Amino acid sequence: MFIIPFFVLSSLSGQLADMRDKARIIRVVKACEIGIMLVGAAGLLLAWKHVGVHSLALPLMLLALFAMGVHSTFFGPIKYAILPQHLFPNEVLAGTGIIEAGTYMAILAGTMLAGWIPVEWAAGGVIITALVGYVTAREVPPAPAQMEPEPLDFHMIRATITLIRTTMEDARVFLAIMAISFFWAIGAILFIEFPPLAKNVLDATKEVASLFLVIFSVGVAIGSTTINSLLKGRVSARYAPLSVLVMAVFVVLFEQLCQMWAPNRTGALMNVAEFFSHPLAVWLLLALLGIAMAGGMFVVPLYAFLTTCVDKSLTARTIAANNVVNSGAMVLGAVLAMGLSMFGVAIVQQLLLSAVMCLVSAWLAYLLYRAEKRFDDQARNTLAATKLAQ
Repeated sequence: MFIIPFFVLSSLSGQLADMRDKARIIRVVKACEIGIMLVGAAGLLLAWKHVGVHSLALPLMLLALFAMGVHSTFFGPIKYAILPQHLFPNEVLAGTGIIEAGTYMAILAGTMLAGWIPVEWAAGGVIITALVGYVTAREVPPAPAQMEPEPLDFHMIRATITLIRTTMEDARVFLAIMAISFFWAIGAILFIEFPPLAKNVLDATKEVASLFLVIFSVGVAIGSTTINSLLKGRVSARYAPLSVLVMAVFVVLFEQLCQMWAPNRTGALMNVAEFFSHPLAVWLLLALLGIAMAGGMFVVPLYAFLTTCVDKSLTARTIAANNVVNSGAMVLGAVLAMGLSMFGVAIVQQLLLSAVMCLVSAWLAYLLYRAEKRFDDQARNTLAATKLAQ
């Protein structure tokens, strides 16, 4: 329900963001978020009071989830596409890293709070968070359209096909989107496997699975900010192939540690404290941290690449096309993981599939870096020829 809007509405969201003031759209979206959270909070409160749990409370919460998918469809392209309008070229990579790190830290904070605060507090918390988001959105500087407004195409299927076909004409954009999509397919497989892996392989409780998500979020945040230091602000896919290869190594290491994991002799699931007492626990978490850090270092430059290698009038539509393809890749990754489980492939062995997919991402990233170098060489040759002619 959350992903469906990305398929249906991304073309419209990209058109709007490129042809209207991005700051104004942000404020409208964040205002709608308050209403969505009122609906979600009502569902939480009804469930808390055991009033119409199945007939009313759950439908309200699912409606809020679907509406947040629509919200993210319209907000997603803008949060990256607005950066080139407000930042200098050598700041876009750092800005993209901060957004990516902030996103994962917010997911981390929400996941941790959800496990600790009562339902009635959560109902108030989501509304307060939405209000803070709207107040913050009012401070976003204007970001007017970089092109003359054109009529919006509301034919969703035709507009989506046109969006993807037009965006993919640039080889660099095509390769960047495909590499990012493989990354998110890997992420979908890992996220689906964490809960059953913790329970059935590591003999641990769901709190340990949540700990995996915490480590993953922190790792992506660290990698997202570290890559800017390596590239010194230059948007480039130079380290992308190596980063995702390192990610594959850590995935294999994680798989081997899971294979070596000795089951709990008592037969009971281990809590977090008992999990940490296992001699392989720290090494397992470090391997997971390595996966996430390498993933953050891989994906952030590619997102920055999408917003800087195209004209500013096309940035939002490029990100929107990326979102459509990424959503499809995540769905395929999830279906693949569930299909392998149905055919009896062990969860631990499915981790090796993620490692193989990392190799595909590395190959795509290498092709992207070669395309980037060819483009830079052509630009330098054109500049030299122009100077010579003058």
